[in-house]
Amino acid sequence: MASVLTDLGEAHVIDAIDAYGTRYVGIGTDSTAPAKGDTDLTAPATEARVAAVETQTSADVLQMVGTFTADGTKTLKEAGIFDAAGAGSPPSGGNLLIHGTFADAPVALGYTVVVAITLEAS
Repeated sequence: MASVLTDLGEAHVIDAIDAYGTRYVGIGTDSTAPAKGDTDLTAPATEARVAAVETQTSADVLQMVGTFTADGTKTLKEAGIFDAAGAGSPPSGGNLLIHGTFADAPVALGYTVVVAITLEAS
């Protein structure tokens, strides 16, 4: 049987994720390709995870944004969405829900870092 998730189905998936509760953004310093079995960032940075500001930009798109202040000089290369803030430095704990990498982003002490992660059901 061939199956397809319809446009309305995609909207329901995003609505369910959006209603799940608070999610947290974490950042890291490794560019290893993300894998479905990942449970944490490859090299979490020492900054605490921050609560995501979430916007459902369309019926099937959810954007999660985290704003950090860099606690030192490093090159950011990865980010993730977690279901808990975690504890420690670097933070640990909680479940990694989304993991992605991006072009090198060098930062220094005090830099403001804004990370936006977009989830599209399609």
